[in-house]
Amino acid sequence: MLKDGEKTHAEEGRGRLAEVVGCKWSVEVLRAVRRGVRRPGALERAIPGISTKVLNERLAKLVRLGLLSRTAYPEVPPRVEYALTVGGERLARILDELERLEVELAAPPQPAGAAAAPVAATPSP
Repeated sequence: MLKDGEKTHAEEGRGRLAEVVGCKWSVEVLRAVRRGVRRPGALERAIPGISTKVLNERLAKLVRLGLLSRTAYPEVPPRVEYALTVGGERLARILDELERLEVELAAPPQPAGAAAAPVAATPSP
């Protein structure tokens, strides 16, 4: 039995997901990694307006949530790369679909179920 204020595992998951999807920087980081940008410096250059501090916070959170994996290479200077996990790839595909919907919704509205009628060509005299 749950006590007041306790959440189920599913409720906690929904809250974490909403936190990621509702954060423009998290979404931009996921999109950039999906495009193949893997290193922190490259991510910072690829995402206009993001600060180093915010990028590092978002990367750490996305790793903690299991959406990104972090690989540190024992080199001098140290090298770190990020990649989407299976869950991160799945979320990135969903975000792509949301972006397509946003583009569709920006177009002039058409009645539901109405297909665009073909325009008949009128012969010119």
